[in-house]
Amino acid sequence: MILEKILTENDVFWMHAEQGPEADIVISSRVRLARNLKKVPFPHLLNKDNGVQCFDKIKTAWKQINTLEGYNFDLKTLDELSYLDKQILVEKHLISPNHGKVGSHYQGVVLNSNGSICVMINEEDHMRTQCFLPGLQVDKCYEQAEKIDDKTEEYLDIAFDSRRGYLTSCPTNVGTGLRASVMLHLPAIVMSGQIKGIFQNLGQIGMTVRGLYGEGTEAMGNFFQLSNQITIGQSERDINNKLTIISRRLIEQERLSREKILKDMPYQLEDTIGRAYGILTNARIINSNEALIMLSSLRLGVDLGIIKGIKPFTLNELMVAIRPAHLQKKAGREMTPLQRDEYRAIIIKEQLQRKISDDQE
Repeated sequence: MILEKILTENDVFWMHAEQGPEADIVISSRVRLARNLKKVPFPHLLNKDNGVQCFDKIKTAWKQINTLEGYNFDLKTLDELSYLDKQILVEKHLISPNHGKVGSHYQGVVLNSNGSICVMINEEDHMRTQCFLPGLQVDKCYEQAEKIDDKTEEYLDIAFDSRRGYLTSCPTNVGTGLRASVMLHLPAIVMSGQIKGIFQNLGQIGMTVRGLYGEGTEAMGNFFQLSNQITIGQSERDINNKLTIISRRLIEQERLSREKILKDMPYQLEDTIGRAYGILTNARIINSNEALIMLSSLRLGVDLGIIKGIKPFTLNELMVAIRPAHLQKKAGREMTPLQRDEYRAIIIKEQLQRKISDDQE
C-alpha cells in the first residue's frame, strides 16, 4: 500500500537533493493548486450530509483517474488514519498542520507512490493538489501539479468565474488558486545579520516568509518557506517566475555570505560546525529545536566541504526522522518528551555514523 509505505519509511521524493538544482540552499519546491466544486459549500460550511456527498464525488473522480487514465493514487479518509499517522504526513510536509488535526470521514488525502504528488481533500478548499520536488524546480512542480489538476477537471465541475478565476475559500487564493513556495536554508544570511531587512523587503513585493511547516509556524534551524502572497491578477507563469527569480537572488546572497564568513571568520565557522557535529554524534539527550539548529550548522559544513562523508539526502531525511511522530512510529509506542529527546539522540548518532561508514566503503 502506498500510504503505508510513506508512513513507515522516512524517505519521500523531495529529500533527494542529488536530483534537484541548487539543492545546497533550496531544500525543496512546492506548488499547490486550490480548487472547489461548483455549487457545493466550501469545506468550513459542510455538514455530515453534504460533506459526504462532496467527498463521494471527489472519490469517484479519483477512482476514474486511476482506472481510465492509468494512474496509481492511494486515497484515504482522515478517519482511517490515527492521529500519529496524520502527524507523520505533516512532518513530511505532505499535509498542513490544520489538516493533521482533523479526522472527519469526508476529509482525506490522495498520494502517489513517492510522495511527490499529494492532494488534501476538504482542508480549506475541496481539493488542494500539491507537487513537491527537490531543489529549485518551481516550474516543474507547476507542470506536474497542472497535469493532475487538468485530469480532475475532466471528471469534476470546478468553481470558476470568467472574471475572477478559480473561486476559493480564502479570498487571497482567488484567481489562479496557486501558491508556490520554496524551502530555503539560509544560515550565512542569518549569521551576517541581514535576514530581517531582506524579509521586510520581500513583504513589500508580495512575498511572504514562514517557518518549516508553513502558515503560523516559526522558523527553526535557519530553514524558511518563501511563497507568493497574492494569486488574483497574476498568471501562473508570473507567480512562478517571480518566486524563481527572487529565490535565485537569495541563493546568490547566501553564497556570497558563506564565502565572506569563510574568509573573514574561518576558525569561528569551523568551530561552530565542529561543535554541532560533536553534539549530534555524542549527545545523550537532544530536543527538536536544538537538533535542527545543529543539523543546520552540520549542513553548512557539508555544503562548504568542511565535513566529509555525509550526503545532503541524509540530512534531509534526518530533519524528518527526528520529529516527534516519526520517533514514536519507529519506537512503536507513545513517548514522553524526555523519552523522545533520548531516542532522538540515538537515532541521529546511529544514522550519521552509519551513513559515514557506508560512504567510506
